[in-house]
This record gives sequence, structure tokens and C-alpha cells, in this order.
Amino acid sequence: MDKRELQRIKNRKRALEKRLSSLTPLMRGSVVELSTTCGQANCRCARGDKHKKVYFSMSAKGKTKLIYLGKERAAIAAQYAANYKVLAELVDELTIINMDLLKADVIK
Repeated sequence: MDKRELQRIKNRKRALEKRLSSLTPLMRGSVVELSTTCGQANCRCARGDKHKKVYFSMSAKGKTKLIYLGKERAAIAAQYAANYKVLAELVDELTIINMDLLKADVIK
């Protein structure tokens, strides 16, 4: 690896590390919309027009957990989940960069 390539990789690493600090708050999971029926015979949901409810879904220890968000908090939770996805992408890219630096024997 030549010096210019090494410097380019190190610059990219610094830029990614800087972006990491801006990714909070974050949550692992997804915003989902579920359709439900309320059970009342004369309700619109009994005719097929189900009630839509927004939840945050995540799995932990093999179990799916849901929390009710409502429409008001859905956008906030979606941004938290998006931040987590960006974090995961940055970690993957940093891993590749650090592997390249280790192979070049420039990380001690």
C-alpha cells in the first residue's frame, strides 16, 4: 500500500469516526403499522376497514417486543431506527478499513 492510499484510508476512517458521534439517539428495530379489529359488531373494522396502529418492533433474546407509538411518535422512532441502520453501515465500513490497515501493518 503506497503512502497516498494509506493517507486516503486514514482520512476516510477519521471521517467515519466523526460521523459516529452524530448518530444518537438510536434504536435497533423498525416502525410497523398493524391493522386490528376492535370487536364491536357495528364498527367499520367489522366490515373489513381495520384500525391502523403504529408500533415499534424489535427482537431481544429471541422474542419480538412491540411498543405502541401512535402517529405522533412514529416519525421520531423511525429516525432512531434509521440512525441505527447508518451506524451498522459505518461499523461495517470501519471494519473493512481497519482490516486493510492491519494487513498493511500500520495499526499496532
